[in-house]
Amino acid sequence: MRTIGYVRELVRSVWAEPRAPDPPGRVWRDRALVGGLVPLVLLEGLLRPEVPARAAAVFVALALVPTLWWRRSRPLLMVAIAFTTTGVTPLLIGHEPDLATMVYLLLLPYALVRWGSGREAAAGAALILAEIGLSVALGQLSPADAVLGTVVMVAVFALATAFRYRAGLWARGLDQAKLRERERLARDLHDTVAHHVSAMAIRAQAGIAVAQTRPEAAVDALRVIEAEATRALAEMRTMVHTLRRSHSVDLAPSPGIPDLVGLADRSPPGPVVDVELLGDLDDVPSTVGTAIYRLAQESVTNARRHARHATRIEVRVAADAGAVRLRVSDDGDTRSARPAGPGGFGIVGMTERAGLLGGTCEAGPDPDRGWTVAVALPRTGTAG
Repeated sequence: MRTIGYVRELVRSVWAEPRAPDPPGRVWRDRALVGGLVPLVLLEGLLRPEVPARAAAVFVALALVPTLWWRRSRPLLMVAIAFTTTGVTPLLIGHEPDLATMVYLLLLPYALVRWGSGREAAAGAALILAEIGLSVALGQLSPADAVLGTVVMVAVFALATAFRYRAGLWARGLDQAKLRERERLARDLHDTVAHHVSAMAIRAQAGIAVAQTRPEAAVDALRVIEAEATRALAEMRTMVHTLRRSHSVDLAPSPGIPDLVGLADRSPPGPVVDVELLGDLDDVPSTVGTAIYRLAQESVTNARRHARHATRIEVRVAADAGAVRLRVSDDGDTRSARPAGPGGFGIVGMTERAGLLGGTCEAGPDPDRGWTVAVALPRTGTAG
């Protein structure tokens, strides 16, 4: 019973299989194939001795060559035309159209399984088997030849199925790669915008507070806002260019560990940001360096936004032979919980980013005061 159920499920699956997506259009190989078969059929018809019903065989072989032209777009119709013709021809002329060049007809069942739907493939296979059975019943084909022909057809179907399955795996892999790239860009965009906008908001609040009493400080705040906006636009422009290009082109280098010094900020308002880089950081892979930078950027942004009464944020990166470690801590009030971030970003997104490189990211309150983010990434930048 279990075997019967499995067979039924397999039949339903095949029957419901849609057509393969995006069959290729006609290319130069199709033109060469069709154009080359015509003289080959004529040469075989002229030079090969003892061809039964020579003229009729050559005519049928030439007449069926155009079916190759539409084998991908209308595979079932082309199979029906070709194999109905070869099945009826012996009834009209008394012989099979016995030309070796007619082996090209095997491309039709191949295309049927490779590009057609499950229903089309099932209908085409039934038609081909019926044509073989009819030929045996009429004495035009011996049982041994019928078995051989069936084996050849099964081999063609298996080959087409294998190529179809491989193409499906490749397409799914490509879709997954695109999804991972979109997720990476979403994380980068979130980190970039959140960091720069947070800095601009803090400076704007400070400018408003001192605008009446210290106009020069308000002007300084505006200059900082302009600089942050320029950096944000530059990074967003790089991402947009990356999305528009069909291949990876570094129009601007991705930020890395050396760029962490740009996060340092000792001017009020807001907490002082100190950056410390330790160890051998020269040959850290760019993927690891960019991840460390983004994680530090997000951590500093979160501390600025959510660490109440914080006066200091410390960013420390240390590297050894096996790992690169990041530690971002602040001295803010821990009574209010830090949000994980909407839509799976924030702390959750940081954990995902570290996990993609085989690392870890832990965030939580310190025993006395403050909040710490600790990240450890393999120096090689590979999981496992």
